[in-house]
Amino acid sequence: MSDNFATNLKFACSHYRSISEVCRQLSINRAQFNKYLSGQSRPTAFNLKRIGDFFGVEEYELNLPPEQFSQLISARVPALVEPSGDPISELFRPLHDHGGNLSRYCGYYLEYSNCMSVPGTVLVSLVHLWEERGRFLFEREERQERSSTIDHHAEVRCRYLGAAFQLQDRMFLVDYESLTFNEMSHTILIPSFKSRITRLNGLKAGVSSGDRRNPACTRVVWEYLGEQINRASIFRQVKLYQPDDPRIDDDIRERLSERPLRNSLFEIE
Repeated sequence: MSDNFATNLKFACSHYRSISEVCRQLSINRAQFNKYLSGQSRPTAFNLKRIGDFFGVEEYELNLPPEQFSQLISARVPALVEPSGDPISELFRPLHDHGGNLSRYCGYYLEYSNCMSVPGTVLVSLVHLWEERGRFLFEREERQERSSTIDHHAEVRCRYLGAAFQLQDRMFLVDYESLTFNEMSHTILIPSFKSRITRLNGLKAGVSSGDRRNPACTRVVWEYLGEQINRASIFRQVKLYQPDDPRIDDDIRERLSERPLRNSLFEIE
């Protein structure tokens, strides 16, 4: 690989808002990418292909003389750069750039909450939190059986999609119901500072899924299951429970208690 590579890579990156943006879209560590820019190291064959595909050039073209490469890339890169006119994306960009790293929390959880639409019951949901191109996304699935004049056991399913952020020492999660597009919710969790994640405490605000769409807020507990699960087996636990159901242990029941908050309730795991 010629010495032109680092010069050409710098020029290609100049067509983007920042080096950080290029690294995020490529999912390449910034420190490693800086070594490519300075000529201290060369990309592996795999990363070289990713870089070429990203800038819309062949691998050999990254080693052309800088004058020739600048003419080539100037004609190609602008068509690849995504427009920055989305005001919502621009609004949330600082949260992505300056928020904490949630990588250690990625995986599957059972979420326990006081059901907003069926008061007096505990709703158990399945949550999956993952990282994608430097962003932290999550999916929450709910399943409820309700009495109906048509079907004695009518099942209601909800699927929420959202984004997660860590700001200071709290986790903030915002999502929307992706099947009906009729509600959003906001969850705030207290991170775990122990080496092993077990359960996370927090609050969730939203609206009930009943006809009146009443605003509501509930305590919530996330129980960590791992990075991989038997989805079919776990999903059988996703449903409504009575508070005294033996499958809801005393610790969960205490954390969801409607009694005034005590220090012990929100101890860091």
